[in-house]
Amino acid sequence: MKSIKVLVFVFFCLLVLGCSKTDDGSYVEPITVYEKMQGNWNLMNLRMVDQFAKTNGIQPSEQNLSALFNYDVFKIAFNVDANMLPTSYQVSGNVPPIFQLSGYWGLNTGFQPTNSGAIQINLYSDAQKTNRTDTLLLTSVPGSNEEMEVQLVRTSGGTPFVSYVFSLTSNK
Repeated sequence: MKSIKVLVFVFFCLLVLGCSKTDDGSYVEPITVYEKMQGNWNLMNLRMVDQFAKTNGIQPSEQNLSALFNYDVFKIAFNVDANMLPTSYQVSGNVPPIFQLSGYWGLNTGFQPTNSGAIQINLYSDAQKTNRTDTLLLTSVPGSNEEMEVQLVRTSGGTPFVSYVFSLTSNK
């Protein structure tokens, strides 16, 4: 009986010690997708996907464009200001334009969504971001491997017919 009282006493002591306030450190701003995207990116791979063929099981539905049309020299820079908010972007390399090669950019959300939807990268021709020229989809957010995937989907009558998938690696 005495050993049970000792065990109960030890249990309550551990319970009291376990409920002490922990120090979580100082508050820091959360990391945004802007912060992860900022910088210079090199093309690893560019695939053109025939959405009609893919939907209907027709082969080939994809073509690798990485070594064609000078895309092996494709680079893109996503610039941010001191507050990690997006400013301009610039494509370099002598490549055919699939989208406007320079301008301004922004995201539809600054944080990783909790659902399965892709983040939209909106491209603009003006600094006020009123004239959108294209929308890219960020299908793979940069992380510890410093790689990201961006997709440009072309539609006709609301139906996708071709997409371009850019696999990029950081050049930091």
